[in-house]
Amino acid sequence: MKKGSAVKTNVMRVLDQKKIEYKCHNYEDTGAVSGMDVAAALGQDPSSAFKTLVTVGKTGEHYVFVVPVCGELNLKKAAAAVGEKNIEMIKQAQLLPLTGYIHGGCSPIGMKKFFKTTVDISAKDKQTIFFSGGKVGFQVEMDPADLEKVIDFQYADIADM
Repeated sequence: MKKGSAVKTNVMRVLDQKKIEYKCHNYEDTGAVSGMDVAAALGQDPSSAFKTLVTVGKTGEHYVFVVPVCGELNLKKAAAAVGEKNIEMIKQAQLLPLTGYIHGGCSPIGMKKFFKTTVDISAKDKQTIFFSGGKVGFQVEMDPADLEKVIDFQYADIADM
């Protein structure tokens, strides 16, 4: 289960509770800020390192998108994937009250409330993917098939690489 850290985030507690295998990676002392910097600091393939983005649709519904750090969320593709006319990123100040996470520490696991989640199709055939461990400085690595045991999500082509 958890390896490499004495810190337990909510993400790790959820994974432990569900007996899901994962590895924890700590980058607190690296100075890395962007997803690409984090991937480089940890020696990860940027196409296997994912960022979690929260959006709001024209209907007022919120959506979570998980895309590779080496790509960008395509808002048109993302809107189509969730059946919205259009979506936009939420304002950074809204992130903590909405999800319980701060910018740079947002994870698809363990949000205050579950939102419809879409993971970029590029993750589907990877052995493992990396994403925020729920706190800046921590990432978890796990099999995307195991992520399906923790949260309900769909795969879709939502990123421009």
